[in-house]
Amino acid sequence: MTTETLTPHDQALLYPSPLKEFWQAFAHNKGAVAGLLFMLLIVFCALFAPWVAPHDPSEQFRDFLLTPPAWLEGGQWQFLLGTDELGRDLLSRLIHGARLSLLIGLASVLLSLIPGVLMGLFAGFFPRLLGPAIMRLMDVMLALPSLLLAVAIVAILGPGLINTVIAIAIVSLPSYVRLTRAAVMGELGRDYVTAARLSGAGTLRLMFVSVLPNCMAPLIVQATLSFSSAILDAAALGFLGLGVQPPTPEWGTMLASARDYIERAWWVVSLPGLTILLSVLAINLMGDGLRDALDPKLKNAQ
Repeated sequence: MTTETLTPHDQALLYPSPLKEFWQAFAHNKGAVAGLLFMLLIVFCALFAPWVAPHDPSEQFRDFLLTPPAWLEGGQWQFLLGTDELGRDLLSRLIHGARLSLLIGLASVLLSLIPGVLMGLFAGFFPRLLGPAIMRLMDVMLALPSLLLAVAIVAILGPGLINTVIAIAIVSLPSYVRLTRAAVMGELGRDYVTAARLSGAGTLRLMFVSVLPNCMAPLIVQATLSFSSAILDAAALGFLGLGVQPPTPEWGTMLASARDYIERAWWVVSLPGLTILLSVLAINLMGDGLRDALDPKLKNAQ
């Protein structure tokens, strides 16, 4: 039976779509699907924050200072999650804070992924010329605690959104360099790279056309996990007063401003902390699902 005589249904069974195979492997992990749904909700709230949030995040309701959530005694239904020490609606600030947290995570991942991949490629392709210098620099950066290094960078550059992104990107750089170099070193001995060399492919073509696409699966997983780490680091810097500055709504900054009221108004501290916890957990679950879907060995084990 030739391919021409097969029905479209039979062809789909014989030659399944890679995207369909990926989704089936990803959907097999229920935790990853739950994390994806939660992150889609967060992204939706972040994109449409001005319309989703019930109030302006900076508007102060002086008659409702530290109002508890609506389901507690003394709560008001116009403030579903309560208000903070200045009478600002917590739900609105959490929704608008998702914008900054996701922006910091995405920007820092891109700023570390691109130079990290380039440095890893050069370290793998030139193991004697550039490899030792690049890897020793990464070893020095890894020898310092990541949060301490980020604090030092922000202390030098000054607090603020852009400097926070730069600091987190620098801290995340070594993981991409080491992962890319290891993947490249594993690919250089394969037959397709030898065939590309014999066909006359130049070094740049080998790097970006032949080898790099085959190294993307672990890099995608690492980028997903780095996204959650970036949100945590941004929250930590904001909590220390070195990140996004008030009154801009950001989850870590909200924690910092509310720590003096933890005994009399638990919701002011607990809700931003719970939002950070659930967001990081959801992204990590998505990373596990991506790892299972992109790794052929794990896919076959299912």
